[in-house]
Amino acid sequence: MKSKIVAAALFAFTAGGIALYPAMKNMAANVEPPAPAIGYWPEQTTARLEPPKVEVVFALDTTGSMGGLIQAAKEKIWSIATTLAQAQPAPEIRMGLVAYRDRGDTYVTRLTDLSSDLDSVYAKLMEFRAEGGGDGPESVNQALADAVDRISWSSDPNAYKVIFLVGDAPPHMDYQDDVKYPQTLATAKARGIVVNTVLAGHSGVTREVWQQIAQTGGGHYAQVAQSGDAVAIATPYDERLAKLSAELDETRLYYGSAEEKAKREMKQTAAKKLHEEASVASRARRATFNATKSGAANLLGEGELVEDVTSGRVDLDSLAPEALPAPIQAMSPQEQKAVIAKSAERRAALNKTIKELAEQRALFLHDKVEAAGGAGASLDQKLYDAIRDQGSKKGMRYEAESPAY
Repeated sequence: MKSKIVAAALFAFTAGGIALYPAMKNMAANVEPPAPAIGYWPEQTTARLEPPKVEVVFALDTTGSMGGLIQAAKEKIWSIATTLAQAQPAPEIRMGLVAYRDRGDTYVTRLTDLSSDLDSVYAKLMEFRAEGGGDGPESVNQALADAVDRISWSSDPNAYKVIFLVGDAPPHMDYQDDVKYPQTLATAKARGIVVNTVLAGHSGVTREVWQQIAQTGGGHYAQVAQSGDAVAIATPYDERLAKLSAELDETRLYYGSAEEKAKREMKQTAAKKLHEEASVASRARRATFNATKSGAANLLGEGELVEDVTSGRVDLDSLAPEALPAPIQAMSPQEQKAVIAKSAERRAALNKTIKELAEQRALFLHDKVEAAGGAGASLDQKLYDAIRDQGSKKGMRYEAESPAY
């Protein structure tokens, strides 16, 4: 009897499967096959958990003739960061600076190392002034050598590592103790660093060298006006985004040792300087970047209590009282948790509003740029063309046709 029941069950299961097969086949035809599990670089055949790395250093001529382009850089660095953040998967972004002039000027080079704390990088950029120069060639060789050898590039061979050399004068080739650019470019290539060039103005002598550097460095050459030709359009959303950006900063609470908290205080000081001195449009661009997945590293940095507690990375009860932020040290555990919960709720609401406004701002700018004939000749578009092409070789997809403004 038992064997008959089993046989009947098997028959029913098989018959049911046959009857359902056409329907299942039709359902399968309407379902896309799963994407292959690949990492963020083409050679990878298994998924990788950590995000792709983007490391960008701007080697910027800061002599007297470069005033317009330096101002454009101050205004647009956040747009460039947002453009980089458009990649899929969302990358981990670090930026650095090499300001250069020439021997006999106030300085030959000044370095700001790669960092995900773009607020601090921006604070350094804000200090740059166009001075000196005026006598032809500049210390381009030194700038490139410092950008390659004195910057803390990662050892990750799959990171997109890139230098943008921006200037209007050729290198001194008569300095006997210089490392000449062909040698530096060979070192950059061996380390996987791409070198792009952006010519400000119309110097034929510089153009020839810049094209050679870009070709040898595996990069792109671009030419813009002395002003930079950057898209600079005010929007009805800028004022509110700038205000919300400052409010978002106020939700941060930092913990750790005295030394760690001192470092984080420097980050907050840089943000305060930005809010006091940067233009409204620049602060709106920063808000837009900070609202991206990549921008969270700049907004929060390390040791941010609200994020670490709400994400479960840190147990509040395990922290020593002296490690806590000063404003909540004297509170009871229940009061501390209430402050953290309220800050997390406020942060989520601000982020949501900023993202909505940023989308509206982006649409407004897109329409304005298109009405003006497009951004093909702008610094924004030329940087994006290089980034999209070179980033794709590291497995990052930049699908937008235009950069962030």
